[in-house]
Amino acid sequence: MKPLGQGDPLRLGPYRLHGVLGEGGMGKVYFGADASGGPAAVKVLLPELAHDGHLAERFLREARTAQAVTSEGVARVLAAELEGGRPWIATEFLAGPTLDDAVGRFGPLDDAAVRELARSLARTLQDVHATGLVHRDVKPPNVVLTSRGPRLIDFGIARPEHGLTLTRTGQIPVTPGYGAPEQVLGKRVGPAADIFSLGAVLAFAAGGRPAYTGAEVTAVLYEVVHGNPDLDAVPEGLRYLVTPCFSKDPAARPLPNQVAEAAAPPRQSERLWKSGRLGGEIRQREAAARRLTARPAGPSSTPEGGATDGTPRLTR
Repeated sequence: MKPLGQGDPLRLGPYRLHGVLGEGGMGKVYFGADASGGPAAVKVLLPELAHDGHLAERFLREARTAQAVTSEGVARVLAAELEGGRPWIATEFLAGPTLDDAVGRFGPLDDAAVRELARSLARTLQDVHATGLVHRDVKPPNVVLTSRGPRLIDFGIARPEHGLTLTRTGQIPVTPGYGAPEQVLGKRVGPAADIFSLGAVLAFAAGGRPAYTGAEVTAVLYEVVHGNPDLDAVPEGLRYLVTPCFSKDPAARPLPNQVAEAAAPPRQSERLWKSGRLGGEIRQREAAARRLTARPAGPSSTPEGGATDGTPRLTR
């Protein structure tokens, strides 16, 4: 987490902001806490975009979209408002590393963890699809590993089932290597697109590298549409689980419940997120979040037990 900088708000609605969790092309995400110390990830549309009524509406639509999903596998939406001309969304704060962060720090997940990840994410996608929505951006940075299991975040480009992939001029409609072929081609997409993305996420988790790579973005997108995934790094015992997800034909991909059943994780595998080095990292981040919200803190305050640069390692 980075400290607040010049131009960052100190408070939004009931949330006092303590630092910056991240920033993307459309918004900035802050770590905040309400009067009772309840933590939240507060996402705000960038000032240079807030004047665009279309983008502001799309931004707030994210909150309404996510509120329709009540699955335990997603981050809950706590509040959403338009304040001072800038819309913001507060969601449940998840104190844990993202999947790409965890793999980068500790290497690929072991067999049991990959199977439990597959079961958990597949069940979550089943819940998402049951509401008539397609997430459309399932990727390692949008999977947070918590002590209660993996959680799916960021419904920023979720759309009703079979909605068109709408983009602005020059904007890539998908995350290269994780978006399904039909998304890359700008066709109508359904829940099967999320299954393709799930397969790519599991291949990354198991092998430690993306299933589709290339020197340039266009090369990656070409491979998604016309090539085959590189699963050499995925243990042979897990390839049966991910390979069907990569079918070019959406109708040939498995359903979420089929992926969950095929994963066949060991008994009590949910405890995996509380053990080992990864479990220790999750506990450390949870403790840092508790310390940060347990007492008044200003933008420059840094609790003990944080990262080596003096700031706590937090996620979303």
